[in-house]
Amino acid sequence: MQGAAVADRLRIGLVFGGRSGEHEVSVVSARSVAAALDRERYEVVPMAIDKAGRWADPTEAARVLSSSGDRADRVAAFEGTLGVDGRLAGRDVDVVLPILHGPFGEDGTIQGLCEMLDLPYVGCGVAAAAVTMDKVLSKRLFREAGLPTPRFEALTAAQWAAERIRCEARCLALRLPLFVKPSRLGSSVGISKVRDVSTLASAIELALGYDDLVIVEQGIPAREIEVAVLGGDPPLASVPGEVVPGHDFYDYADKYLDEACKLLAPAPLDAAQTAEAQRLALAGFAVLGCEGMARADFLLDTRDGRFLISELNSIPGFTSISMYPRLLGLSGVSYPELLNRLISLALERHVRRRRFADAALKPLGERAR
Repeated sequence: MQGAAVADRLRIGLVFGGRSGEHEVSVVSARSVAAALDRERYEVVPMAIDKAGRWADPTEAARVLSSSGDRADRVAAFEGTLGVDGRLAGRDVDVVLPILHGPFGEDGTIQGLCEMLDLPYVGCGVAAAAVTMDKVLSKRLFREAGLPTPRFEALTAAQWAAERIRCEARCLALRLPLFVKPSRLGSSVGISKVRDVSTLASAIELALGYDDLVIVEQGIPAREIEVAVLGGDPPLASVPGEVVPGHDFYDYADKYLDEACKLLAPAPLDAAQTAEAQRLALAGFAVLGCEGMARADFLLDTRDGRFLISELNSIPGFTSISMYPRLLGLSGVSYPELLNRLISLALERHVRRRRFADAALKPLGERAR
């Protein structure tokens, strides 16, 4: 613990906003987290990052967090003035709780900063956060571990510029429809569903506007199933939920802007299907090296009843309508208790990792003893 007596409230550095296309979603999630944290146990220290990557001063961060609004499209813009919040470098918080969706937060960057500052932080470590953020890397690891995942092709911006026709041919070998996505983004930003050959190039160009690595997946007739995983020994897999899109697929508007989609919690699955989804969620959590929390997303093929693991999200949504806290609530873990457990896991990991770090700093002659 960094400077707080055990009997005092823990100071939780709640980091939100960020330089990504999911900035507004992060703000809404952070407001939900702040409302659920037990103020008798925790002191919330707001830390806001604007869209340019600048950190807001403490007064502005507190104002943004306390503002009303639980819809991403109604989050007002704010501006930061700091290179980084000095309360982090000064260790004026006991635990960092990053609620940063997308690049520059969910991808290992804020986790690496915390490691350098020797601060406990909630959620996955640096490597797992980076891998879960990268759909191409995740799927390659799923495939290597023998976990079922949809067929896909990966394209870089350089490949697309140099050999467009060959890239299109590789993608079309997967058969239509196709889903084209930026590899390292979330919340369905930059995703297109391609039904016709004539729209493939524009879908790839759209995705390349958000990332220089694109994944093209073969679409299948499927139900969308989600399982929340809470770290621990052993980790807990929640009851599954189901997303019934209100649009053509589960896009950004479905997730954050309207009420067209249906979120079924628990999902209408039989006992065997529930067990299989939970088994695969825990397997994916382990394969990617996740800690703390993750949400596993699946496609349940309606042709043969097989689950295909799509991706894991290391910082799932925490808004009032998000499936992650909702599914764990149905599994016996309330929203406040969920945050308690995540914070406890962060502190336990920090103590464990400090032992290894201290051992590595010993002179060579002492390490063998």
